[in-house]
Amino acid sequence: MGLIAREIEGRGIPTLCMSSALSITRAVFPSRAVFLDFPLGHTAGKAGDPQLQRRILGEVLDAFEGIQVPGTVRELPHRWAGDDAWKDAVMRPRAESGPADERTERSATPQYQTAEDRRAAERGDCPGCVWTE
Repeated sequence: MGLIAREIEGRGIPTLCMSSALSITRAVFPSRAVFLDFPLGHTAGKAGDPQLQRRILGEVLDAFEGIQVPGTVRELPHRWAGDDAWKDAVMRPRAESGPADERTERSATPQYQTAEDRRAAERGDCPGCVWTE
């Protein structure tokens, strides 16, 4: 989303990304973003907790107005009820006794599904690429 947000910003529409993936958000250098250390898919807070959701929304709107330096990621202070067990399940490499960590290492080099996808991106006529003109 950060890449798309940056393009939208370039066209004069202010944007802000909400993220639960700090390293990815920083890597795409969005115009402005907030980070919550919550499980993916729960960026606005826990289901059934409207007070927390309202507090987060207020902080997001404050960040939207207050972040002036492009690429700024404001880390909001909320934590997932002090329980980091969800991180062990989805964010950390498996222990020696558990399944192997089979994730692909990150790379700054673009990755393509096929050679034709690479050629289309290099030609700039990728139908699935937005705003590449």
